Amino acid sequence: MSEQGKGSASASAAAPLVAAAAAAGSDTYKGWLFKWTNYLKGYQRRWFVLSNGLLSYYRTQAEMAHTCRGTINLATAHIDTEDACNIVLSSSGRTYHLKASTEVERQRWITALELAKAKAIRMMNDQSDDSGDEEPASQSDRTEIQGTLKILVSKLDDLSTCNDLIAKHGAALQRSLSELEGLKVPVEGGEKIKAVNERATLFRITSNAMINACRDFLDLAETHSRRWQRALQYEREQRTHLEETIEQLAKQHNSLERAWRAAPTLSSSTPSAPADKKGSERPLKGEASDEDEDTEYFDAMEESPAFITVTATDNTQHRRSQSSLSGASGGNSYDWNQDDHMSPSYNDVSGKELQPRRQRRTRVPDKPNYSLNLWSIMKNCIGKELSKIPMPVNFNEPLSMLQRLTEDLEYHELLDKAARCDSSLEQMCLVAAFSVSSYSTTIHRTAKPFNPLLGETYELDRLEEFGYRSLCEQVSHHPPAAAHHVISQRGWTLWQEITIASKFRGKYLSIMPLGAIHLQFHSSGNHYVWRKVTSTVHNIIVGKLWIDQSGDIEIVNHRTKETCQLKFSPYSYFSRDVPRKVTGVVADCVGQAHYILSGTWDEKMESAKIIQSSRGGSGTEGKQKTIYQTLPPKLLWKKYSLPENAENMYYFSALALTLNEPEDGVGVTDSRLRPDQRLMEDGRWDEANSEKQRLEEKQRAVRRRREAEASDALDEGREYEGYQPLWFQQRRDSVTGETNFVYKGGYWEAKDRQDWTMCPNIF
Repeated sequence: MSEQGKGSASASAAAPLVAAAAAAGSDTYKGWLFKWTNYLKGYQRRWFVLSNGLLSYYRTQAEMAHTCRGTINLATAHIDTEDACNIVLSSSGRTYHLKASTEVERQRWITALELAKAKAIRMMNDQSDDSGDEEPASQSDRTEIQGTLKILVSKLDDLSTCNDLIAKHGAALQRSLSELEGLKVPVEGGEKIKAVNERATLFRITSNAMINACRDFLDLAETHSRRWQRALQYEREQRTHLEETIEQLAKQHNSLERAWRAAPTLSSSTPSAPADKKGSERPLKGEASDEDEDTEYFDAMEESPAFITVTATDNTQHRRSQSSLSGASGGNSYDWNQDDHMSPSYNDVSGKELQPRRQRRTRVPDKPNYSLNLWSIMKNCIGKELSKIPMPVNFNEPLSMLQRLTEDLEYHELLDKAARCDSSLEQMCLVAAFSVSSYSTTIHRTAKPFNPLLGETYELDRLEEFGYRSLCEQVSHHPPAAAHHVISQRGWTLWQEITIASKFRGKYLSIMPLGAIHLQFHSSGNHYVWRKVTSTVHNIIVGKLWIDQSGDIEIVNHRTKETCQLKFSPYSYFSRDVPRKVTGVVADCVGQAHYILSGTWDEKMESAKIIQSSRGGSGTEGKQKTIYQTLPPKLLWKKYSLPENAENMYYFSALALTLNEPEDGVGVTDSRLRPDQRLMEDGRWDEANSEKQRLEEKQRAVRRRREAEASDALDEGREYEGYQPLWFQQRRDSVTGETNFVYKGGYWEAKDRQDWTMCPNIF
């Protein structure tokens, strides 16, 4: 093919190449590539999937449903090419040698990989809170920039020298060509000499233009470098000032906290309490935390203005100095039904409507005091998926993720109460309180639950005590996903499929639950859907571990189109608000607000009915605030106190203490029967680690056998169904349109028959 033909071929390939690259940058790019395996088998054909900055490969397309052979993170990968069809990817000591079928296909993959890598780096920079721990001196920066400029000047001098040589030889060439034109040669030869002469002239003009462009670039670089230096110096000074301020604030915070702990407990009902509260950095739960006693300023909700709440009573001026709806109110707090005359711990009463027929355990063996170097294990895991990191049980608590998921039912009585509500807006308030209550057990629970084995189940049968039955099953291993179904005789059904995405970022661990939670009430047909917020475990390497919840929850009643917007405020040094604050607004189908929700996710939630709203003045950001006048707040939910000696029992709640209690008649795949978890609970951690390795290796062997069966089926032209959960099946949800796992029935009937022959042997 001529040079002109090659150019047209590459140009014709540009359009599909760009389209493929765009697809890779925004969604997913898939295709077959040949991957080097070993010297015996050489290159083998593999199915590659590029998605979200990760390149994964499978032996066949069918394996995508159950088995991933390997994944490489492009954010830290180096992309290279060896020859016309080869691609080399290297990251963290791993190297993939890949080969495409054609050069065009190779170029498409290269473009897609480069775009995906750039996007992954941007995402990693956006998510990382490490703004550079090492601060080079400004003098060294200037020296480095000056050195770079000197190199550029040197290179420009080299280019100028080359340009002079080109001009000199070009002039000599033109003289020679002019002399040839003067000779008597055939007409055709003269035309060719003339064409060569024109090309030589164009070449000389182009080289001069190149040198001029390089000189302009150098001038521009010198001009902007001075501007960049000034901007960099200013930012460095601002950062130093901010660090000093934060350090000073931290010292003041610790000093105030020690003073607060040493001082006698303040009563919120004492007339002098407002004056005392102003001087406290960390107010008591139940006290207003804002410096303005008249009003409370909420953070702006997404797509809604900030608002102010004012409590309306007979003596408005007197009550406004004591009531505020941010966090937990400092004024008198009423329960939901005033005619019930319940105390703030009214959910203790509802939990005793039926006395338990079985005495549940109230303690577990104390946690052993084993020391372990966390950094030696975690330093090689930065940026990896947490579920794929081999962890000793020292970092676990003796519960599985399925049991942690079941802990959402700690305050199930909120749903019992909501089922009896006639008003859907009041019902929404209780559902919102239930969604917040599921985080109350996490405040001290920084240990990692056991990753369930594929096919592992967990049942919680509280039909006699509290009228509900709960079943969880691990329906997928990579990515790890669990399905959960609860049905209550008191008028509600809850189901969810949760996939846990987690990333270790060096200083903190982010846990992002993916998937929707569905709740339906039998009598009204109200169908609520919401999703969980992000949990963050801080001080992974140095300092005391602490957990925070942040993000927004939108609860939607799909029957009435009513909504509740909840905001979990992240902890901040600079905030005057009470820590772990949650605020929310309940609105009807046309967006009119009816209730204000406030509280903390580790203590309690309250609601206040809006009786009047008006537009206020502009806030600090120029946004107009809405002023809500409300009735006194009513208590929706209050956290149970932890059992005695909880600090030595993994900070388990009363429900958590019973979750791993041995029970007769449960399924053979139940988490209570998992041997490594049981050994850990008994304090035999060395044996638990050995047992954990055995179970994981057994699971890997089953996965390899399943992969071999899939490969054989593909070779024989048969369809391979892959792994299917035993008690759940995938179905498209008619409300959200999403495909998720829902309970298909049969478990409780099998338990009544005590027939578990269909269950796999996973332990």
